Amino acid sequence: MKKSRKEYRNHPTETRVQNHKYKKRHVWAWVTGIIVLVAVVATAAYFASVYFRTKNAVDKTYDPQTAVKTTGEFNGKKRFAVLLMGTDTGALHRTEKRGRTDTMILAVVNPAKKHYTLVSIPRDTMAQMVGTDEFGVEKINAAYEIGGARMAMDTVSELINVPVKYYAVVNMGGIMKMIRYVGGINIRPTLSFEYGGYVFKKGKLTHMGGAGALAYSRMRYDDPRGDYGRQERQRQVITTLIRKAVSISSLSNLDSILTSVSNNVRTNLPFSALQQIAMNYRDCAKSSSSDYLHGYNAEVEDAAYQIQPTSELQRISDLVRTELELEKEVVQNNETFQNEKNKANGFSFKSGKIQHYHIYDYTGEGDN
Repeated sequence: MKKSRKEYRNHPTETRVQNHKYKKRHVWAWVTGIIVLVAVVATAAYFASVYFRTKNAVDKTYDPQTAVKTTGEFNGKKRFAVLLMGTDTGALHRTEKRGRTDTMILAVVNPAKKHYTLVSIPRDTMAQMVGTDEFGVEKINAAYEIGGARMAMDTVSELINVPVKYYAVVNMGGIMKMIRYVGGINIRPTLSFEYGGYVFKKGKLTHMGGAGALAYSRMRYDDPRGDYGRQERQRQVITTLIRKAVSISSLSNLDSILTSVSNNVRTNLPFSALQQIAMNYRDCAKSSSSDYLHGYNAEVEDAAYQIQPTSELQRISDLVRTELELEKEVVQNNETFQNEKNKANGFSFKSGKIQHYHIYDYTGEGDN
């Protein structure tokens, strides 16, 4: 029951005690509020600081010359593909400023399946260089060296008849730093070998730092499967790194990673797009599959090439277009033309021998 003022006057001691309790509660309410406010401000300041530092780091990787529209493209529902390229300069005693891409992998993200697919394109694949003034073919890993990311994307797009708008090229030294900052990765080697001072045992779970993982993914000549075996190990390192990276919750660590590797990465995906991918496609990182173009060894003007049969180009095209929710189309390009001409002149994709593969003028006006 509420007391009257008279009753309070008749109980001065009780009044002082209640006033004291009220003032005490009032002071603690203010103190608590101030602490909460300071915590909120400090947290906001921290996140803002990390955000802007991260943005500054990512902005250094952006390539405006190959910019494309990304508004609404990464809403968590649309599917997309990114051409991942690795250059082997500046790592493990290699000093070339710019070279051919040792790794070309088309990553296809499918949010409907919460899944992504990695498709390797062998570095020695014969392909028309799309964007040159005159017709010519090279090993596909020369596209980046000749015409940069634009030629690399256009050449891959033409080869397997799929749209390729986005890319990311990473110096292998950057991969080493990424692996180092996530605390290394654990991998079961696909075969036993020694390379670069590192020893790998088939099937044995092995913790690899940046240099160890690079050595594991680089070796080619001692692998019975040659470049195909190396491609498998490269995909193994990438998928393991992705799973490890998305499990990291420390924003400060993310800031360190991005700041460290910003000079080793180039992409036409702006910071806003990368933010949206990180937020909207995170679940896709939990499941993956891989494939690769299966070619045949042949000689083109005394140089060793990988020739992709028309059936194989069609298979990979169908795979990628299905993942992108595009209708399948018949692949018709320079490579299918060359295959048809060479088969008509005795080349056999069923032969186990190294054969000479002739390059005919794609305009149909004679051969080169």
